[in-house]
Amino acid sequence: MSDGESRGEAVPVGHEASSKDLAARPRGMPSAEAVINALPLPVLTIGADDRIMHCNHAAEAFFDYSARLMQRRRLRDIIPFASPIIALVAEVRRRGSSVSEYRVELTQPRSGAERSVDVFATSLGDDAEAVVLMLQERTIADKMNRQLTHRGAARSMVALGAMLAHEIKNPLAGIRGAAQLLEQSGPEEDRVLTSLICEETDRIVRIVERMELFGDERPVERGPVNVHGVLDQVKRSAQSGFGRHIRFVETYDPSLPPVLGNRDQLVQVILNLVKNAAEAIGADAVDGEITLSTAFRTGLRLQVPGSRERVSLPIEVAVRDNGPGISPDLLPDLFDPFVTTKAQGSGLGLALVAKIVGDHGGIVECDPAPRRTAFRILLPMSSARDGREAVAEPE
Repeated sequence: MSDGESRGEAVPVGHEASSKDLAARPRGMPSAEAVINALPLPVLTIGADDRIMHCNHAAEAFFDYSARLMQRRRLRDIIPFASPIIALVAEVRRRGSSVSEYRVELTQPRSGAERSVDVFATSLGDDAEAVVLMLQERTIADKMNRQLTHRGAARSMVALGAMLAHEIKNPLAGIRGAAQLLEQSGPEEDRVLTSLICEETDRIVRIVERMELFGDERPVERGPVNVHGVLDQVKRSAQSGFGRHIRFVETYDPSLPPVLGNRDQLVQVILNLVKNAAEAIGADAVDGEITLSTAFRTGLRLQVPGSRERVSLPIEVAVRDNGPGISPDLLPDLFDPFVTTKAQGSGLGLALVAKIVGDHGGIVECDPAPRRTAFRILLPMSSARDGREAVAEPE
């Protein structure tokens, strides 16, 4: 069957309304197509030959195809052939009733991105062969569940960091002092060993000092922060040092309102993510690229632990790189302390990022894909006491 025949066989909802239909619809009532396009979830209508008859705007964004291109393809062209979704459509046709399946792993052939979705399928009225699919991505729900786990791991470091600071740093200072005395008075051949003792002692002290940050429970002054100023500062710092060989791309929402946070801590978070991205790309890369982006996302609200209050997290800050990516086996524990793939890494950087973002009432998540890794931070917007939008201090 040709594309033209397929499009003539089934008219997308709302595309070709008859004069009778228009007369029956009260004035001012939106068309069926307008309602479907307003849905934030991807919706597809699949024909008898598994050809895509119609899709809404959310489906276009989800699959990264325009509606015109989608209607030239079959279902197997936009999802893997062995996907459970193919069998789900066949099951709806066989049973003639609605079928749902949860936590379906979906790899998109075009982008290679892996997503976990809940799938809802039902037959389309009189046409027993036509099936309507609705997908709900589980990223947000799983993201919040993992974030609560990250916060628990970070809190467990508070007591451990305080204990290490008290019980380890003092003996280490004594060991280093003794090694320095031996280095001054000992024979030449022993100075290599005493120097090694000093270097390793200093390395342990640096790790302990970083862990002390987890135990710092002092209240931090927070206020309206222009997140673009934070990103610009981090970019300048990176370009003058570890990221001088990397191309930076900025994709900012110029109308973004200020974040409620502490500027120094937010600089620390973004700098850590950018440095990790630069190290993942490698010092010898000739096409290394880091993208810094911001966006305003509506609709996400997170319940604060220990409270019934729900906080809106509309401000998204993302750091993306084109490095080799992150192993899927590492993802569940990525923000836990001491998890790292670096030979000289301490594994505390991302744990500290999770703690600081959590202290700000936000969430952080990693979105990996081949040759592309993205870290996204969702933060609350700063508002005045009377509910008005706050204004950040000039940079």
